[in-house]
Amino acid sequence: MKVEFINPFLHAAKNVIETMCQMTVTPQKPSLKTDRLTFGEVTGIIAMHSSKITGYMFLSFEKKCILQIVANMLMEDPKREIDNEILDAVGELTNMICGGAKAQLSKLDTTFDMAQPTMVVGQGKELDHYTDAPTIVIPFATDAGTFVVEANLAML
Repeated sequence: MKVEFINPFLHAAKNVIETMCQMTVTPQKPSLKTDRLTFGEVTGIIAMHSSKITGYMFLSFEKKCILQIVANMLMEDPKREIDNEILDAVGELTNMICGGAKAQLSKLDTTFDMAQPTMVVGQGKELDHYTDAPTIVIPFATDAGTFVVEANLAML
C-alpha cells in the first residue's frame, strides 16, 4: 500500500483525538499486520468502497485508553468498564477518523463510500473483514495508553 494512502489515516486519527479529546497523540512506527486479531479491548470497523478502492479501517483501543478518551470527550470522570456509551463513542471516532481520511484521499482523486461502523468488544478477537492486500498498523501513544488505526485497502 502506498504511503500516500496511509498518511491520511495517520493525520486524521491524530487530529480527531487531539481535537475531540484534548489528548496529546504521538504516532509510532507503522508496521504490517501479521494476524487477523483485534489489538485492543474495543474495536471500531468501517468498510470503504469505490470503483477504485475497497477495504476496511479498524480503530482499536486499549481499555484504559478508551475510557480516558471518552471521559475527556464528555468532560467527566472515566468509567470503569466498557458500556454502550463507550461503544457509541468508538463508533463516532471511527466515523470521524475515516471521514477525515476520506477528505484527504479525495485530494488524491481517491474517493470512496463509507459504511456504518461495527463494534467488536474483546482483545484478540479474530476478524475476517480483510481484503487480500496487506494491512498497515499505525500505533499511537497517549498518556492513557495505546490505540491503533489499521488500514486494509486494495486497489481494484
